[in-house]
Amino acid sequence: MRRTYLRTLIFTGAIATTPLLFPRANAAEGLFNSQPVPQDKFIVLARPIGRSDWTLLVLEQLKPQPRCWSKRSDGLVDPSLNRFDFTGICSRYLDSNGYSLRSGGEDLGSRVRLRLRQQGRDLRLETSQQQQRSSVVIGRAAIPQRDRHGFVSLHLEPGWRLERRVYQGKPLNHLYFAHREPFNRLLARSQPNRPPGLNPLGTPAAPPPLQPMALDGKPIRLEVIPFRPSTR
Repeated sequence: MRRTYLRTLIFTGAIATTPLLFPRANAAEGLFNSQPVPQDKFIVLARPIGRSDWTLLVLEQLKPQPRCWSKRSDGLVDPSLNRFDFTGICSRYLDSNGYSLRSGGEDLGSRVRLRLRQQGRDLRLETSQQQQRSSVVIGRAAIPQRDRHGFVSLHLEPGWRLERRVYQGKPLNHLYFAHREPFNRLLARSQPNRPPGLNPLGTPAAPPPLQPMALDGKPIRLEVIPFRPSTR
């Protein structure tokens, strides 16, 4: 009985301490900081997939030569790093493991994702959220033509820039599409034509206080009695 009790006690204690070893995901989001990067060393590209889809790619030039990309005469971009061993010369950021969103100093993690959306000849890099129709445009480009060997260069909207994720003072191989303002404020600004009576998140706003009216339709002037503490 004594050995069984000790085993149970040890097992229970291990369960109780497990959450201390594995912090919650939302708590981990506050562990990261960011630092600026030289914007001219990076390029944000859209790669054509199939007939109409696109995928996002960010390239970084670590050393001056050879060039990791070159601009073509037709307005598209040639990712030339595929023609040589680019180890130590170029860096690629291909998916959500390589980049994410940061707004107002907050790491948005997987709550807000990135997507490329084409409308006619206009290609937009914008945010995507579940149960949220509105989006914030982060970058855009005009599509010169569709060529499976040519990438489209995206220009970031004013206020947006690339930053590097930092953990305990150490730079990581992860980039942020970053903006100084909080995301809710950016989202509200992207909805200039939202119906009256809705706040920026789309939920009903509180109605204005009702004012008493007389029978003739004129407002009744109410006497304001100042507060006086009791002398009893």
